[in-house]
Amino acid sequence: MNDNLNISIEAAIEAGKEILKIYENEFKVDLKEDKSPLTEADTASSDIINSYLEKTNIPIIGEEIKNMAFSERKQWRTCWIVDPLDGTKEFIKRNGEFTVNIAMVEDGIPILGVIYVPVSRELYYADVSKGISFKSLLDDKHIPNRALFNHEDVIAPSPHTKNLLRVVGSRSHMNNQTLHFIEEQKNNYKEIDIVAKGSSLKFCLVAEGKADIYPRFAPTMEWDTAAGHAICKAVGLSVISKETNEELVYNKSNLLNSYFVVRKQ
Repeated sequence: MNDNLNISIEAAIEAGKEILKIYENEFKVDLKEDKSPLTEADTASSDIINSYLEKTNIPIIGEEIKNMAFSERKQWRTCWIVDPLDGTKEFIKRNGEFTVNIAMVEDGIPILGVIYVPVSRELYYADVSKGISFKSLLDDKHIPNRALFNHEDVIAPSPHTKNLLRVVGSRSHMNNQTLHFIEEQKNNYKEIDIVAKGSSLKFCLVAEGKADIYPRFAPTMEWDTAAGHAICKAVGLSVISKETNEELVYNKSNLLNSYFVVRKQ
């Protein structure tokens, strides 16, 4: 586990460094078949990550690769799930709220996750089996300020309170269903605060206690959520499907997620 977590951390950091080289210059934006944006940074990051993960001989599901048919994937007990640049819209807007996401799942459940934020050089990582998540800061050369897995970098959710509920909302996907959910919460809390954030950072905010709940009532793919799910799960948070009322699962026949809510159990 530690070997795989270290490999994924190194892959995420190296990918983040490459993304920044492109981010700091002019770049071209193309549209994929589903009309979502694609930049050269997505592709470059994917290539770097795959070069690291392929050495583990564990199969990969990713946004920017040709994924295997489910007839083959269903035989995989363990696999990587990768989003080489989560928050491409945030990347294009140059607001810094984009991430590199790498997760490993076993029997459909996340067991480790890494999220790297290249602009702020924040590194989130988790070992679910040990029930621990970390947030480490890197210097301007993308080297950790202190040794990884340091107890001072452990993160945890905030204690529950009825006075204030901080709800994470998307920078790009806030919709009427989400607004209705927020309105319903006013029956249970004295005050509601909306915390807007892009990409998988929304998971991180709840995991590190800067928000309390993240409702997602808009489409996401497995690579959008697997790493954040791992980081939240490791600190005791639930990522519950609105469709099944059970934990989100991965390596499904359809890689599209159902709507979900991240909150305390």
